[in-house]
Amino acid sequence: MMIFDTHAHYDDEAFAEDGDALIASLPRNGIGNVVNVCASIESLDRIIPMTEKYAHLWGAVGVHPDYAEEMTEGTLEKVRAVSRHEKILAIGEIGLDYYWHKEENEHRRQQEMFLAQMDIAREEQLPFMIHSRNAADDTLRIIKEYMKSGMYGGILHCYSYGMEHAREYLDMGLYLGIGGVVTFRNGRKLKEVVQMAPLEQLVLETDCPYLAPEPYRGKRNSSLNLPYVAAAIAELKGITAEEVIETTCENAKKLLGV
Repeated sequence: MMIFDTHAHYDDEAFAEDGDALIASLPRNGIGNVVNVCASIESLDRIIPMTEKYAHLWGAVGVHPDYAEEMTEGTLEKVRAVSRHEKILAIGEIGLDYYWHKEENEHRRQQEMFLAQMDIAREEQLPFMIHSRNAADDTLRIIKEYMKSGMYGGILHCYSYGMEHAREYLDMGLYLGIGGVVTFRNGRKLKEVVQMAPLEQLVLETDCPYLAPEPYRGKRNSSLNLPYVAAAIAELKGITAEEVIETTCENAKKLLGV
């Protein structure tokens, strides 16, 4: 079974010099599928040409909350239009980020754009990929409301909250995206969540070029580092890395329809 990376950013400038060669090399290095996830408004224009170049590269389309103030009705129309391409598997990454944006008016704007993109996910019958930082309660509240109204499901990308919120998301049938942080010495909270969560509701991700696992922490990340994440999950759950890779791959395929 090949590894499925559910969240990468290969259109980031960190891959400007060698990104094409790196992406092309992934299948022969055990990476069977990768979802390249939009973040900026500009990435909406890059995602289709990029995914069409490689059979194993898929896309998710959406705008990160950092760019909520720049979004317009035209931006939302583009998200919807691009979401209908055959290589697009999800709406993301969308959500809330109060770490840098601390003003109440910024929070309101982020929530407005989050709701609008969740509407697209529901109407287009696509799963969602959620970014949430320092916004645990608002994120949970919004997702709870949407899950009552015919959502397809989704992933809590780079899950970073505690056990209580994790249980609520798992009870809704959602998946937790687990990446390099699970290998960090100071990743105790995430390790506890991984031990508790059913393997059938975990998926692997890199968030590359960010969050490289140990022993490459602080360096550029790529899908090639996911065996370290699988090994860390396996150790926490007392199973083999192969079982982690096989089950998380099946989870991703089931959710994303690959």
